[in-house]
Amino acid sequence: MNRDRLQQLKQKLVQELDLSEIWLFYMDHFAEHKEFTDLGEPVENAFLAAVVPQLCKHIFGKEITITNLLLIYIAEYQLIHGPFDAQGRPGGVIYFEDVNIGLLAVSKEYPPTDAVLYSRFSEPFKLQTPERYAYN
Repeated sequence: MNRDRLQQLKQKLVQELDLSEIWLFYMDHFAEHKEFTDLGEPVENAFLAAVVPQLCKHIFGKEITITNLLLIYIAEYQLIHGPFDAQGRPGGVIYFEDVNIGLLAVSKEYPPTDAVLYSRFSEPFKLQTPERYAYN
């Protein structure tokens, strides 16, 4: 695995307009490669655990049950990635913490076909509330 391609993936995630190009790059260079899938550790991430069902609800126009969300964190690249199941539809998510941008991909139909739906997302920055006397 070429680790420089992770930087390419991040750049594509930030700049590429065609979301399928980002996902295909991820699938071609990372998702199916054991060297990549062995990197990182399982992680729980409250933001992604909340955003995956919200995005699926938006994409499909109804509540979608998400199961088998398995997130893997690669600290060196601040990358979280992993598969999930959306009521029988396979899906996946990638998210770079340092740029707060991710991509969700999910099969459009059940049973799954080659048709895939995508959504790029970002985590809102959390602003600190100033203390009462900090306005001066």
